[in-house]
This record gives sequence, structure tokens and C-alpha cells, in this order.
Amino acid sequence: MPRREHMRLTYACLFAVLFLMLPAQAQAIELNAFDQKVKRWAESCRDEVSGQFNLLLTSGKLSVPQLFDTFYIPITDTSPQKFHTQYDRITDGVLRPIIDKYLALDKRIVFVVPVDVNGYLPTHNSRYSRPLTGVGDTDTKWNRGKRIFSDRTGLAAAHNKDAYLLQRYSRDTGEVMSDLSVPVVVQNRHWGAIRIGYKQK
Repeated sequence: MPRREHMRLTYACLFAVLFLMLPAQAQAIELNAFDQKVKRWAESCRDEVSGQFNLLLTSGKLSVPQLFDTFYIPITDTSPQKFHTQYDRITDGVLRPIIDKYLALDKRIVFVVPVDVNGYLPTHNSRYSRPLTGVGDTDTKWNRGKRIFSDRTGLAAAHNKDAYLLQRYSRDTGEVMSDLSVPVVVQNRHWGAIRIGYKQK
């Protein structure tokens, strides 16, 4: 292969790798009217969740190291793998009523969840927190909490520190989904994000 052609292919491969490393939909996406409404809901939900985190800390029910715990303890016999932390059982009781309230605001909303900076989702909506059955497909669909969502979209949302991040992506079902997230900051530390997944129609 001629040297020039080899160099061209090398640069093309390098560009492709760098592109794949970028957060999903990192380019600016113009918010339509419904996106703007979801953004307001996400910010309001974030404020309520942050408020509950601060109440747990000031009341002594949680310490800062516990809230920022990233030592994920595997839950046996779960696939995909689920994990406990030092706080997830508390957030099940405290945060679920909040995120369920926002889930009910519009039929186009598919989920409203908190995730930490690694994409760990301690507490899911009641809709997706049905008892485990041991049947893989059923549990994957209806018991989605306490998992680490380290896919491209999930990590981009978890890592984002800007005012918001809007991503659009195709699910494995073929439908186009929107994911709008806002960062959660507790005591000046980035804890993670509130993610709202929704359909446009």
C-alpha cells in the first residue's frame, strides 16, 4: 500500500475512534416546545431530589461518604447485574414518590430516574420496580433499578455538568427516544443527574 494511502487510512481510523468516544449527541440540539417543558420538569425534580438529599444529611440519616458511595455490592442471582450501595434502600422510600410524580405528568414520559456519576440507578419508578421473577426478559423489562447504565447515553447524562443535556437515540425497538438530563449537585459536589426519557409523540 502506498505511504500516502496508508496515512489517509490511519487518520480516518483515528477520527472514527475519537468520534465514537464522544458523548452521544454531543452536538447542540435545539429544544422544541415539549423539550423545554421536560427541561423545566427535570429541573424541578432535581431540586426536590437535592432537597431530600440535604435533609437526609442534616438529619444524620446519611453521611456524605454514604451518599457518594461508589462501592457497589453485587446482588446475587440478578442478570443484568444489580447492586446495593449504602443509600439505595433509603432512596427507595424517599425518592420514588418524587420521581413517580413527574413520571405521571405526561403519557409521553417513559422514565424519570436519578443516577450517580457512574450511571448507577439506585431507585427506579414504581412502574419498573416489580418483584423479581427469575425470568430474564420479564425482569429486564420490569425491574430496572439498582443497575449501572454505562451505555453511551447513560454515561453522557451521568457525567454532564452543564445546565442540561439533551440526547436523542434509537432504542433496540427502533423507536426514537429523547433523554434530557440535568446535573445533581449536593454540598457543592457533583452527585450525578436526573434523567427523563420520553417520546416526542
